[in-house]
Amino acid sequence: MNLRLSALEARVLGALVEKEITTPDQYPLSLNALVAACNQKTNRDPVLELDERTVQETLDGLSKRHLVLDRSGFGSRVVKYRHRLCNGDHNPLQFSPQELAIVCDLLLRGPQTPGELRSRAQRLASFADLGEVEATLARLAGREDGPFVVRLERQPGARESRYAELFTDADRVAAAPSAGASPDANAGTVATLEARVAALEVAVAELRAALSSARETASP
Repeated sequence: MNLRLSALEARVLGALVEKEITTPDQYPLSLNALVAACNQKTNRDPVLELDERTVQETLDGLSKRHLVLDRSGFGSRVVKYRHRLCNGDHNPLQFSPQELAIVCDLLLRGPQTPGELRSRAQRLASFADLGEVEATLARLAGREDGPFVVRLERQPGARESRYAELFTDADRVAAAPSAGASPDANAGTVATLEARVAALEVAVAELRAALSSARETASP
């Protein structure tokens, strides 16, 4: 898999995928609706406070990579956005409903155990039991056009190992084996790296907004 996403790109695409599944009547999303979806207090980890400019810049980058499509509806001047991450016409990346549900939840929440995914991804697709979640994770980890997820090293005292998606750069770097180390040991730093990347990107977005406000105040 050659597709790499930043933490902000993962949040935007994850939000678009989620809303396509859960609120199809309101999809595709306007910029305002997408900002609200990215900043949701529920089903998100970490919770972010992105502004319109940051989300728009992220959308522009995704559009240039043909991962987002924007167009105005008939009789409307409001631009709306839909993802082209997977499952569209002529898209080589195709996921089953269960696979897409797990990928989406990992993009929005970060690493999780199969038990957590069974509970949280159930709103996106139906899972008969924990075994179906584990089987779906195994398919995502073993697909020839992937892998799309990786099993992380089990944390001390934890009963289950967590799984992380492999779309974001932080996950890819952490999952890549180094000399003398197992893949699981390297992947154990995914959660820390992911949180740090997201925090840094939010800080940059806040600094940009503050600088823009200062410029507007200083201008005659």
